Amino acid sequence: MQVRWSDEAIEDYHQNIAYLLKDWSATVAIEFIEDTEITIELIKINPELYPLTSHKDIRRAVIRKQISMFFEIRDEAIHIIRFWNNYQNPNKLKL
Repeated sequence: MQVRWSDEAIEDYHQNIAYLLKDWSATVAIEFIEDTEITIELIKINPELYPLTSHKDIRRAVIRKQISMFFEIRDEAIHIIRFWNNYQNPNKLKL
């Protein structure tokens, strides 16, 4: 199954890594990267493992307790839409 990243997801992903490197450590940043890769592999095996959101056909995977990844399965591909800091106001999330 192919994985396609939206421009927003790429930007969010890199911003999260930059933040972790700046304010935490390289170890924590690497753990986030590895957790993201593991989550994507799990989605490939079982896309329905993660719950649907209130947005049609969009699912949410918690990467770490602070960060969620929103994705959908479409055209036999995983479309990663956004990464989201779970401490932000969810009403500001644009999917």
